[in-house]
Amino acid sequence: MPHRIVVLGAGYTGAIAAGRLARRLHRKDVTITLVDKEADFVERVRMHQLAAGQDLKPRPLREMFAGTGVGLRLAKVTGVDVDRRTVAVTGAHGAEELAYDTLVYALGSGWDPQGVPGTAEYADEISSRPGALRLRERLARLDAGRTVLVVGGGLTGLEAVTEIAEARPDLDVALATRGGLGDWLSRRGRGHLRKVFDKLGITAYEHATVTGVGADRVTTADGRTIPAAVTVWTTGFAVHPIAGATALEVTGSGQIVVDATMRSVSHPDVYAVGDAAMVMGPGDKPLRMSCASGVPTAWHAADAIAARLAGGKLPTGRIRYVNQCISLGRGEGLIQYVTADDRALRAALTGRLAAVYKELVCRGAAWGVANPTLGLPTRRRRVTRSRTTAGPTVDALA
Repeated sequence: MPHRIVVLGAGYTGAIAAGRLARRLHRKDVTITLVDKEADFVERVRMHQLAAGQDLKPRPLREMFAGTGVGLRLAKVTGVDVDRRTVAVTGAHGAEELAYDTLVYALGSGWDPQGVPGTAEYADEISSRPGALRLRERLARLDAGRTVLVVGGGLTGLEAVTEIAEARPDLDVALATRGGLGDWLSRRGRGHLRKVFDKLGITAYEHATVTGVGADRVTTADGRTIPAAVTVWTTGFAVHPIAGATALEVTGSGQIVVDATMRSVSHPDVYAVGDAAMVMGPGDKPLRMSCASGVPTAWHAADAIAARLAGGKLPTGRIRYVNQCISLGRGEGLIQYVTADDRALRAALTGRLAAVYKELVCRGAAWGVANPTLGLPTRRRRVTRSRTTAGPTVDALA
Protein backbone atom coordinates (compact mmCIF):
# COMPACT_ATOMS: atom_id res chain seq x y z
CA MET A 1 0.00 0.00 0.00
CA PRO A 2 1.56 3.35 -1.02
CA HIS A 3 2.41 5.83 1.70
CA ARG A 4 -0.21 8.59 1.47
CA ILE A 5 1.15 12.14 1.64
CA VAL A 6 -1.40 14.95 1.70
CA VAL A 7 -0.27 18.57 1.32
CA LEU A 8 -2.76 21.25 2.38
CA GLY A 9 -2.35 24.52 0.51
CA ALA A 10 -0.80 25.20 -2.91
CA GLY A 11 0.86 28.51 -2.13
CA TYR A 12 4.61 28.88 -2.41
CA THR A 13 5.41 26.52 0.47
CA GLY A 14 2.84 23.80 -0.17
CA ALA A 15 3.46 23.65 -3.90
CA ILE A 16 7.24 23.53 -3.48
CA ALA A 17 7.02 20.84 -0.78
CA ALA A 18 4.77 18.66 -2.96
CA GLY A 19 7.01 18.98 -6.00
CA ARG A 20 10.18 18.32 -4.03
CA LEU A 21 8.67 15.19 -2.48
CA ALA A 22 7.66 13.96 -5.94
CA ARG A 23 11.27 14.28 -7.04
CA ARG A 24 12.72 12.54 -4.00
CA LEU A 25 10.39 9.53 -3.67
CA HIS A 26 9.46 6.75 -6.08
CA ARG A 27 5.95 7.06 -7.52
CA LYS A 28 5.13 3.41 -6.86
CA ASP A 29 5.72 3.85 -3.16
CA VAL A 30 3.86 7.08 -2.40
CA THR A 31 0.81 9.05 -3.42
CA ILE A 32 1.13 12.83 -3.14
CA THR A 33 -2.11 14.82 -3.07
CA LEU A 34 -2.01 18.62 -3.15
CA VAL A 35 -5.21 20.27 -1.90
CA ASP A 36 -6.22 23.84 -2.69
CA LYS A 37 -9.46 25.67 -3.42
CA GLU A 38 -7.84 27.74 -6.20
CA ALA A 39 -7.30 26.29 -9.69
CA ASP A 40 -4.47 28.76 -10.38
CA PHE A 41 -1.32 29.39 -8.40
CA VAL A 42 -1.55 32.71 -6.56
CA GLU A 43 1.59 34.86 -6.65
CA ARG A 44 0.94 36.41 -3.29
CA VAL A 45 4.02 38.60 -3.47
CA ARG A 46 2.39 40.40 -6.41
CA MET A 47 -1.04 41.13 -4.94
CA HIS A 48 -0.21 44.83 -4.63
CA GLN A 49 0.43 44.88 -8.37
CA LEU A 50 -2.89 43.18 -9.07
CA ALA A 51 -4.70 45.68 -6.85
CA ALA A 52 -3.03 48.59 -8.65
CA GLY A 53 -4.48 47.45 -11.98
CA GLN A 54 -1.76 45.24 -13.44
CA ASP A 55 -2.61 41.88 -15.02
CA LEU A 56 -0.69 38.84 -13.82
CA LYS A 57 0.20 35.81 -15.86
CA PRO A 58 -2.21 32.92 -15.15
CA ARG A 59 -0.52 29.81 -13.76
CA PRO A 60 -2.94 26.82 -13.74
CA LEU A 61 -1.89 24.32 -11.09
CA ARG A 62 -2.80 21.32 -13.25
CA GLU A 63 -0.39 22.49 -15.93
CA MET A 64 2.33 23.22 -13.40
CA PHE A 65 2.16 19.73 -11.92
CA ALA A 66 1.42 17.76 -15.09
CA GLY A 67 3.68 14.72 -15.27
CA THR A 68 5.20 15.21 -11.83
CA GLY A 69 3.24 12.53 -10.01
CA VAL A 70 1.53 15.09 -7.79
CA GLY A 71 -2.26 14.73 -7.75
CA LEU A 72 -4.29 17.94 -7.44
CA ARG A 73 -7.54 18.06 -5.46
CA LEU A 74 -9.49 21.29 -5.93
CA ALA A 75 -11.33 21.66 -2.65
CA LYS A 76 -11.59 23.83 0.44
CA VAL A 77 -10.11 22.38 3.63
CA THR A 78 -12.72 22.50 6.39
CA GLY A 79 -11.07 20.46 9.14
CA VAL A 80 -8.25 18.16 10.18
CA ASP A 81 -8.54 15.19 12.55
CA VAL A 82 -4.98 14.42 13.61
CA ASP A 83 -6.05 11.43 15.70
CA ARG A 84 -7.87 9.71 12.83
CA ARG A 85 -5.38 11.06 10.27
CA THR A 86 -8.06 12.52 8.02
CA VAL A 87 -8.71 15.84 6.35
CA ALA A 88 -12.24 17.12 5.72
CA VAL A 89 -12.67 18.97 2.41
CA THR A 90 -15.50 20.40 0.36
CA GLY A 91 -15.16 20.35 -3.41
CA ALA A 92 -17.16 19.87 -6.58
CA HIS A 93 -18.55 16.58 -5.26
CA GLY A 94 -19.51 17.94 -1.86
CA ALA A 95 -18.00 17.05 1.49
CA GLU A 96 -15.32 14.33 1.56
CA GLU A 97 -12.56 12.95 3.76
CA LEU A 98 -8.98 12.34 2.71
CA ALA A 99 -6.89 9.88 4.69
CA TYR A 100 -3.16 10.45 5.12
CA ASP A 101 -0.07 8.79 6.52
CA THR A 102 1.95 12.02 6.41
CA LEU A 103 0.38 15.48 6.38
CA VAL A 104 2.10 18.67 5.24
CA TYR A 105 0.14 21.63 6.61
CA ALA A 106 0.72 24.70 4.44
CA LEU A 107 -2.53 26.67 4.75
CA GLY A 108 -0.61 29.86 5.42
CA SER A 109 -2.13 33.09 6.64
CA GLY A 110 -4.56 35.85 5.75
CA TRP A 111 -5.12 39.44 6.74
CA ASP A 112 -5.51 40.36 10.39
CA PRO A 113 -8.02 43.11 11.31
CA GLN A 114 -6.58 42.92 14.84
CA GLY A 115 -9.96 43.70 16.35
CA VAL A 116 -9.81 47.37 15.38
CA PRO A 117 -13.38 48.71 15.15
CA GLY A 118 -14.58 49.22 11.58
CA THR A 119 -11.71 47.38 9.92
CA ALA A 120 -13.72 44.34 8.85
CA GLU A 121 -16.55 46.55 7.57
CA TYR A 122 -14.65 49.30 5.76
CA ALA A 123 -11.04 48.33 5.10
CA ASP A 124 -9.64 46.46 2.10
CA GLU A 125 -6.93 43.79 2.18
CA ILE A 126 -4.39 42.47 -0.32
CA SER A 127 -3.32 39.22 1.36
CA SER A 128 -5.54 37.22 -1.04
CA ARG A 129 -6.46 37.38 -4.71
CA PRO A 130 -10.17 38.06 -4.00
CA GLY A 131 -9.15 40.90 -1.69
CA ALA A 132 -6.74 42.38 -4.23
CA LEU A 133 -9.40 42.19 -6.96
CA ARG A 134 -11.97 43.94 -4.76
CA LEU A 135 -9.50 46.73 -4.06
CA ARG A 136 -8.67 46.93 -7.76
CA GLU A 137 -12.35 47.55 -8.55
CA ARG A 138 -12.68 50.19 -5.83
CA LEU A 139 -9.61 52.05 -7.03
CA ALA A 140 -10.82 51.95 -10.64
CA ARG A 141 -14.07 53.67 -9.59
CA LEU A 142 -12.33 56.28 -7.47
CA ASP A 143 -12.40 59.85 -8.80
CA ALA A 144 -9.29 61.99 -9.04
CA GLY A 145 -8.33 63.80 -5.86
CA ARG A 146 -9.76 61.21 -3.47
CA THR A 147 -7.63 59.86 -0.65
CA VAL A 148 -6.29 56.30 -0.38
CA LEU A 149 -4.77 55.48 3.00
CA VAL A 150 -2.59 52.40 3.53
CA VAL A 151 -2.38 51.43 7.20
CA GLY A 152 0.78 49.56 8.16
CA GLY A 153 4.39 50.52 7.50
CA GLY A 154 5.89 47.06 7.02
CA LEU A 155 7.04 45.52 3.74
CA THR A 156 3.49 44.88 2.47
CA GLY A 157 2.35 48.40 3.30
CA LEU A 158 5.35 50.02 1.62
CA GLU A 159 4.89 47.98 -1.54
CA ALA A 160 1.14 48.67 -1.66
CA VAL A 161 1.31 52.42 -1.10
CA THR A 162 4.08 53.03 -3.65
CA GLU A 163 2.43 50.79 -6.27
CA ILE A 164 -0.90 52.60 -5.92
CA ALA A 165 0.72 56.04 -5.94
CA GLU A 166 2.69 55.24 -9.08
CA ALA A 167 -0.33 53.75 -10.89
CA ARG A 168 -2.72 56.54 -9.84
CA PRO A 169 -0.86 59.86 -9.56
CA ASP A 170 -4.25 61.60 -9.66
CA LEU A 171 -5.11 60.26 -6.18
CA ASP A 172 -4.03 61.56 -2.78
CA VAL A 173 -2.12 58.53 -1.45
CA ALA A 174 -0.95 58.26 2.16
CA LEU A 175 0.55 55.81 4.63
CA ALA A 176 -0.12 55.56 8.38
CA THR A 177 2.48 53.73 10.46
CA ARG A 178 2.71 53.26 14.21
CA GLY A 179 6.44 53.94 14.19
CA GLY A 180 8.75 56.04 12.08
CA LEU A 181 8.80 55.54 8.32
CA GLY A 182 11.06 52.55 7.64
CA ASP A 183 12.53 52.83 11.12
CA TRP A 184 13.94 49.28 11.00
CA LEU A 185 15.97 50.04 7.86
CA SER A 186 19.54 51.30 7.63
CA ARG A 187 20.20 55.02 7.30
CA ARG A 188 20.68 54.59 3.56
CA GLY A 189 17.48 52.56 3.28
CA ARG A 190 15.42 55.12 5.19
CA GLY A 191 16.81 57.95 3.12
CA HIS A 192 15.92 56.26 -0.15
CA LEU A 193 12.45 55.40 1.09
CA ARG A 194 11.73 59.05 1.93
CA LYS A 195 13.10 60.08 -1.45
CA VAL A 196 10.66 57.75 -3.22
CA PHE A 197 7.76 58.95 -1.06
CA ASP A 198 8.56 62.55 -1.99
CA LYS A 199 8.87 61.66 -5.68
CA LEU A 200 5.47 59.90 -5.70
CA GLY A 201 3.76 62.52 -3.54
CA ILE A 202 2.92 60.10 -0.73
CA THR A 203 2.00 61.58 2.65
CA ALA A 204 3.45 59.70 5.63
CA TYR A 205 1.60 59.80 8.95
CA GLU A 206 4.24 58.60 11.38
CA HIS A 207 3.70 57.41 14.94
CA ALA A 208 0.02 57.05 14.11
CA THR A 209 -1.62 53.99 15.65
CA VAL A 210 -5.01 53.57 13.97
CA THR A 211 -7.73 52.75 16.50
CA GLY A 212 -10.83 52.98 14.32
CA VAL A 213 -11.81 52.77 10.64
CA GLY A 214 -14.83 54.48 9.13
CA ALA A 215 -16.33 54.75 5.68
CA ASP A 216 -14.33 57.88 4.84
CA ARG A 217 -11.73 58.29 7.60
CA VAL A 218 -9.65 56.64 10.27
CA THR A 219 -8.94 57.75 13.83
CA THR A 220 -5.68 57.36 15.70
CA ALA A 221 -4.71 56.80 19.32
CA ASP A 222 -3.57 60.41 19.72
CA GLY A 223 -6.93 61.77 18.56
CA ARG A 224 -6.11 62.54 14.95
CA THR A 225 -8.62 62.03 12.14
CA ILE A 226 -7.17 61.09 8.75
CA PRO A 227 -9.40 61.23 5.64
CA ALA A 228 -9.63 58.02 3.62
CA ALA A 229 -12.06 57.28 0.80
CA VAL A 230 -10.36 53.86 0.67
CA THR A 231 -8.46 52.29 3.58
CA VAL A 232 -6.05 49.42 2.85
CA TRP A 233 -5.17 47.40 5.96
CA THR A 234 -1.67 45.85 5.92
CA THR A 235 -0.68 45.70 9.59
CA GLY A 236 0.12 41.98 9.71
CA PHE A 237 -1.12 38.46 9.08
CA ALA A 238 -3.17 35.92 11.01
CA VAL A 239 -2.68 32.20 10.48
CA HIS A 240 -5.45 29.97 9.14
CA PRO A 241 -7.61 28.92 12.12
CA ILE A 242 -7.92 25.20 11.33
CA ALA A 243 -4.73 24.11 13.14
CA GLY A 244 -5.92 25.78 16.33
CA ALA A 245 -9.07 23.65 16.29
CA THR A 246 -7.09 20.39 16.29
CA ALA A 247 -5.13 18.49 18.94
CA LEU A 248 -1.86 19.80 17.48
CA GLU A 249 0.35 21.82 19.79
CA VAL A 250 0.07 25.42 18.62
CA THR A 251 1.19 28.82 19.85
CA GLY A 252 -1.12 31.50 21.12
CA SER A 253 -1.31 32.87 17.58
CA GLY A 254 -2.30 29.46 16.17
CA GLN A 255 1.02 28.51 14.56
CA ILE A 256 1.99 24.84 14.77
CA VAL A 257 5.00 24.21 17.01
CA VAL A 258 7.63 22.28 15.05
CA ASP A 259 11.17 21.01 15.46
CA ALA A 260 14.14 21.82 13.23
CA THR A 261 12.80 19.51 10.49
CA MET A 262 9.36 21.21 10.45
CA ARG A 263 7.81 18.19 12.20
CA SER A 264 5.05 18.79 14.73
CA VAL A 265 6.34 18.31 18.27
CA SER A 266 3.03 16.74 19.29
CA HIS A 267 2.11 14.66 16.20
CA PRO A 268 5.12 13.24 14.30
CA ASP A 269 3.07 12.40 11.20
CA VAL A 270 2.32 16.11 10.67
CA TYR A 271 4.71 18.70 9.22
CA ALA A 272 4.00 22.43 9.04
CA VAL A 273 5.64 24.91 6.67
CA GLY A 274 5.48 28.61 5.91
CA ASP A 275 3.37 31.01 7.91
CA ALA A 276 1.53 28.09 9.54
CA ALA A 277 4.64 27.01 11.46
CA MET A 278 6.41 28.47 14.47
CA VAL A 279 10.00 28.12 13.33
CA MET A 280 12.94 29.35 15.37
CA GLY A 281 15.72 31.02 13.44
CA PRO A 282 19.14 32.42 14.36
CA GLY A 283 19.31 34.01 17.78
CA ASP A 284 16.33 31.87 18.84
CA LYS A 285 14.04 34.40 17.17
CA PRO A 286 10.87 33.20 15.37
CA LEU A 287 11.01 33.57 11.62
CA ARG A 288 8.73 36.31 10.33
CA MET A 289 5.80 35.44 8.09
CA SER A 290 7.11 35.84 4.56
CA CYS A 291 7.91 34.03 1.34
CA ALA A 292 11.60 34.40 2.21
CA SER A 293 11.04 32.37 5.38
CA GLY A 294 8.47 29.96 3.99
CA VAL A 295 10.27 28.53 0.98
CA PRO A 296 13.26 27.19 2.97
CA THR A 297 10.85 25.57 5.45
CA ALA A 298 9.25 23.72 2.52
CA TRP A 299 12.66 22.46 1.43
CA HIS A 300 13.47 21.29 4.96
CA ALA A 301 10.14 19.53 5.43
CA ALA A 302 10.26 17.69 2.09
CA ASP A 303 13.85 16.58 2.63
CA ALA A 304 13.07 15.41 6.18
CA ILE A 305 10.01 13.43 5.08
CA ALA A 306 11.97 11.75 2.28
CA ALA A 307 14.85 10.95 4.62
CA ARG A 308 12.58 9.39 7.22
CA LEU A 309 10.62 7.36 4.66
CA ALA A 310 13.52 6.10 2.56
CA GLY A 311 16.54 6.52 4.75
CA GLY A 312 19.01 9.32 4.39
CA LYS A 313 20.44 12.33 6.10
CA LEU A 314 18.06 14.72 7.80
CA PRO A 315 18.44 18.40 6.89
CA THR A 316 20.50 20.35 9.39
CA GLY A 317 21.13 24.00 10.07
CA ARG A 318 18.79 26.87 10.76
CA ILE A 319 17.16 29.07 8.17
CA ARG A 320 18.80 32.48 8.02
CA TYR A 321 18.10 35.80 6.34
CA VAL A 322 20.24 37.63 3.79
CA ASN A 323 18.19 40.62 2.71
CA GLN A 324 14.75 42.21 2.60
CA CYS A 325 13.55 42.89 -0.95
CA ILE A 326 11.05 45.74 -1.31
CA SER A 327 9.49 46.95 -4.55
CA LEU A 328 8.63 50.66 -4.54
CA GLY A 329 6.57 50.76 -7.72
CA ARG A 330 7.78 49.37 -11.04
CA GLY A 331 10.82 51.61 -11.38
CA GLU A 332 12.20 51.80 -7.85
CA GLY A 333 13.25 49.26 -5.26
CA LEU A 334 15.11 48.78 -2.01
CA ILE A 335 17.24 45.77 -1.10
CA GLN A 336 18.13 46.02 2.58
CA TYR A 337 20.91 43.64 3.56
CA VAL A 338 20.41 42.09 6.99
CA THR A 339 22.07 39.87 9.56
CA ALA A 340 21.14 36.20 9.88
CA ASP A 341 18.46 37.15 12.41
CA ASP A 342 16.99 39.89 10.18
CA ARG A 343 18.56 43.07 11.60
CA ALA A 344 19.51 45.78 9.11
CA LEU A 345 23.12 46.19 8.07
CA ARG A 346 24.53 49.44 6.71
CA ALA A 347 24.53 48.16 3.13
CA ALA A 348 21.48 48.67 0.92
CA LEU A 349 20.87 48.52 -2.83
CA THR A 350 18.50 51.20 -4.15
CA GLY A 351 16.92 52.57 -7.30
CA ARG A 352 16.33 50.88 -10.64
CA LEU A 353 18.88 48.13 -10.02
CA ALA A 354 17.08 47.22 -6.79
CA ALA A 355 13.76 47.09 -8.69
CA VAL A 356 15.27 44.66 -11.21
CA TYR A 357 16.70 42.57 -8.35
CA LYS A 358 13.28 42.35 -6.67
CA GLU A 359 11.60 41.42 -9.95
CA LEU A 360 14.08 38.60 -10.48
CA VAL A 361 13.38 37.35 -6.94
CA CYS A 362 9.63 37.28 -7.66
CA ARG A 363 10.14 35.51 -10.96
CA GLY A 364 12.49 33.04 -9.33
CA ALA A 365 9.94 32.21 -6.64
CA ALA A 366 7.25 31.55 -9.26
CA TRP A 367 9.71 29.53 -11.35
CA GLY A 368 10.50 27.38 -8.34
CA VAL A 369 6.82 26.51 -8.01
CA ALA A 370 6.27 26.01 -11.75
CA ASN A 371 9.33 23.72 -11.91
CA PRO A 372 9.10 21.96 -8.55
CA THR A 373 11.01 18.85 -9.56
CA LEU A 374 13.97 20.44 -11.28
CA GLY A 375 17.39 20.84 -9.72
CA LEU A 376 17.19 17.70 -7.57
CA PRO A 377 18.77 14.25 -8.04
CA THR A 378 16.97 12.17 -10.68
CA ARG A 379 17.18 8.96 -8.63
CA ARG A 380 14.02 8.63 -6.58
CA ARG A 381 14.30 6.59 -3.42
CA ARG A 382 12.23 3.44 -2.95
CA VAL A 383 10.36 3.00 0.31
CA THR A 384 8.01 0.54 1.88
CA ARG A 385 5.61 1.39 4.65
CA SER A 386 5.45 -1.09 7.48
CA ARG A 387 2.01 -2.60 7.98
CA THR A 388 2.47 -2.08 11.69
CA THR A 389 2.91 1.11 13.67
CA ALA A 390 6.67 0.73 13.42
CA GLY A 391 6.68 3.12 10.47
CA PRO A 392 8.55 3.16 7.15
CA THR A 393 11.63 1.11 6.41
CA VAL A 394 14.27 1.33 3.71
CA ASP A 395 13.72 -0.90 0.65
CA ALA A 396 16.14 -0.01 -2.11
CA LEU A 397 17.20 2.80 -4.42
CA ALA A 398 15.68 3.08 -7.88
